[in-house]
Formats: sequence, structure tokens, C-alpha cells
Amino acid sequence: MTPSRTAFAAILGKDLRTELRTMRSLPAMVLFAITTFIIFRYGLDRTSLSGSLAGGVLWTTLLFAAILGINRVFVSEQEEGGFDGFRLAPVDRTVLFTAKAAALFIYLSVLELVVVPTFAVFFLPQWSGLIPLIPVLAGANLGFAALGTLISSMAVNSRARDLLVPLLLLPLVVPLMIAATGASAPLLEPGGPGYDKFGTWLLVMGLYDGIFCLVGYAVFDFLLED
Repeated sequence: MTPSRTAFAAILGKDLRTELRTMRSLPAMVLFAITTFIIFRYGLDRTSLSGSLAGGVLWTTLLFAAILGINRVFVSEQEEGGFDGFRLAPVDRTVLFTAKAAALFIYLSVLELVVVPTFAVFFLPQWSGLIPLIPVLAGANLGFAALGTLISSMAVNSRARDLLVPLLLLPLVVPLMIAATGASAPLLEPGGPGYDKFGTWLLVMGLYDGIFCLVGYAVFDFLLED
């Protein structure tokens, strides 16, 4: 195994073990999402949702739950001097970006394993659209992971980190949210999943993910140096 792969596995394993021991991110993300569903259910006074309204409620909730995790991506490195140790290590610095993005992708996937079935229990009369929703969730997670890791690395040394992350993230994530909602809406129709423009929206998400993965890979070395 090359030094970069070894470093990637070590950083990813460290982050997952730390989360399992401390539970500092995922429980808060899940609790936030379920509470938001309760607010939507009683605020909208609806026992079932479909189409674009269902997609909007689902993706709005997932977006704001994801911000809680994005805020904490680099907190352990900032508090315990991990950045200094990594700068001294003889490995490619972009390994840290890919390992952190992979950890965030896994956090979001675990979050959705709990939250999406909960959303279905609260709002969906039938669940046949959940299986084709999986590639939409995976595409959105990849975009969240790449962009969120990039922005978190820019904001981690700021005292206003909790404010700076959503201010930078929300405008940039709008195209991803439009594509995710557009792809999800026909899948959540009451008569069963439809696929109108489904492939087009997945293509838009793929382009978005590719752009921010490349941008993050290209500029992370300079951000870590600063």
C-alpha cells in the first residue's frame, strides 16, 4: 500500500472511531432532522406529502442537518494540533481532503439510513419511490462532502466558524438542491415513482460533484498552507 493510501485509511479510520466513541455529530444531525419533520408535519397540517413538496421538505431537512456535521469536519485537527502534524508528514496533503470528504460522505449516508425511512413514516403513503431515490441521495452526498469539506477547511480557523460555514455553503449548494429536488419529485408521486427528467437531473448532479471534487483537490493544498 502506498504512503498516501495508508494515510487515507489512517485518517478515515481515526475519524470514524472518534465519532463512534464520542457521538459528537451524528446524534445531533439525526435529532435535528426528526424534529424538523415533526415541525413540518404539524406546521403544514398534512399527514402525507408528494411530488415537489415532499422533495422540498426532505432536501431542506437533509441540507440543514448536513451543515451540523460540516461545521465539525476539521474541529479535532484545529483543537488538537492535527494540522501541524499533517504538514510535517511526508504524504500528499490532498489525502487529508479526500479522507475528510469520505468521512463526511459516510456520516451523511448513515444519517439518511435513519432519516429517510422516518420521512416515509411521517409523510409517504407508499414507499416504492425509496429504492430509486438511492442514486439521488448518493449524488447529493458526494456534492455535500466535496463542497462541505472545502468550505469547512476555509472556516475552521475563524472564530465565526458556525456562522461562516452556512454563509459560504448555502449559495453554492443551490444548484445541487435544485437538481436533487427535481430528481426526487417524480419518485415521490402518490401513484408510484415516475422518471420524468430523472436522468437529466442526475447528470446535473454528476457535473456539480465533478466540479467541486476537482476544485477541492486543486486548492486544498493552498488552503492547508494558509
